[in-house]
Amino acid sequence: MDIQGRKLEFIEEFIKIQKEDVLARFENLLKKEKSVELKPFSIEELNNRIDKSENDFNNNRFKTSSQILAKYQ
Repeated sequence: MDIQGRKLEFIEEFIKIQKEDVLARFENLLKKEKSVELKPFSIEELNNRIDKSENDFNNNRFKTSSQILAKYQ
């Protein structure tokens, strides 16, 4: 399904919402998404993040995917 089809399907389901609190949550989510301004990292920022990540990994400062998943189950 393309993006337009997904939007239409979402709108159809959204129109059916009868609970005020559910509508308020969607409104808040939309406001948050509109307020987020993403900017790409510079090459220097990316390299710094890579260096820090490698340093953390080499010093055993990381969690496995199993550990992270266990936290949310």
